[in-house]
Amino acid sequence: MSLKIALKVDVCNRRSLEEGVPSLLRILGEFGVQASFFVAFGPDNSGKAVRRVFRRGFLRKMIRTRAPSTYGLKTLLYGTLLPPPLVGESLPQLLNQIKEARHEVGLHGWDHVGWHDGLARMALDDVRESLSRASRLFEQSLGSRPLFSGAPGWQVTPSSLQIQDEYGFAFASDCRGQKPFYPRVAGMVLKTLQIPTTLPTSDELLGVDGMNEQALADYYLRSLRGDFVNLLGLHAEIEGLSYTGWLRTFLADSLRRGAQFLLLSEIAQHECTMAAPDEVLHREIPGRAGTIACQKGTA
Repeated sequence: MSLKIALKVDVCNRRSLEEGVPSLLRILGEFGVQASFFVAFGPDNSGKAVRRVFRRGFLRKMIRTRAPSTYGLKTLLYGTLLPPPLVGESLPQLLNQIKEARHEVGLHGWDHVGWHDGLARMALDDVRESLSRASRLFEQSLGSRPLFSGAPGWQVTPSSLQIQDEYGFAFASDCRGQKPFYPRVAGMVLKTLQIPTTLPTSDELLGVDGMNEQALADYYLRSLRGDFVNLLGLHAEIEGLSYTGWLRTFLADSLRRGAQFLLLSEIAQHECTMAAPDEVLHREIPGRAGTIACQKGTA
C-alpha cells in the first residue's frame, strides 16, 4: 500500500503571504509537489494575539518556537502599535501565482486573530458576516468563489459549522482527526465534508523533548501511516521562512519511498460518498495553548 500525503498550508498573516508563500512555491516546485493553500483575508491583527499570554502553554510555545524571529517584529506589533495591513486581498497577483503553479487556494477566514480568539463570543450574524466578507474578498481577488475553507486556529462552534453549509464548499478542513467525516450537530448531519489534519504541526513539536529542526523530518517520516491519507499542516511563515530545511528533507525522503501527494480536493472527491458522520469536540493537545476542534471518533 503506497503512502498518501496531503499538504495543508495556512497563510495567516501578511508576512506569511508576502514572504513565506513565494519561498514555499519554490520549494514545492523543486519536488513537483502540489499543496492546498488556505489564505486569510481582512486585517492582520497578529499583535493582538498577545492577549493569549494568560493561556496555559502560550508563553512557553512563543519561546521554544522563537516567535520574534519566526514571525518578525512588525508582525508581532500589527493591530497594536502598528496599523494592521490587509492580507489576502492585498496581493491578488500572488494568489494567482499559487493557482498557476497548479496548487489550490481556499479561505482561512477574515481577521484570523479575531476569529481565533473571539469566535466563541461571536453572535450568529457576526459569524455569518465574517465568512461572507472573506468570501467576497476572495472572489474579488481571484475572480471566482472559494471552493473550500479552513477555520483559523482550528476554532469552530456548532453555529459556525452550520453557517458554513450555506456557502456550498466542496469541503472544509477545520479540525484535527484521522479520516474525513460529516459533522453531526444537535442530532443533524451537516453537508460540508470535513478533512481533518492528522499530524501535529511543527510549532507543536519544536523544542519539546529536545525536538529540533533536524529531527522533525525523521519524526514525520516515522509517523506516516499507510491506511489513510496523512494530512500535514504547514504554516507559510514557518516552513516557508525559518524552517525550510526539514521540509525539503521530508519531501525528498517521502518521494523516495514512493509517496503520492494529493490535493485536498482530490481527497474530497474520493471520500464524499463514503465518509461517515461524526461529532466535533474541543480539547487540548500537546504543544498548543488552549483547545482546538477535534474529530470525536479519533480523539
